[in-house]
Amino acid sequence: MQTYIPVFLLALAGFFLGGVYATWKTAKFLAVLLGIAGVLALGSGVMWLFG
Repeated sequence: MQTYIPVFLLALAGFFLGGVYATWKTAKFLAVLLGIAGVLALGSGVMWLFG
């Protein structure tokens, strides 16, 4: 199970960053929140994978 967690976090980061791209023109505040969540998920996934 623990080997799937970084893959899940990286996929979640992609989902969040795609949400940033989709919502940037209409809801910038939501896009910023999604961007922060995406960067946190990406960093967590990478740290879990290599840490």
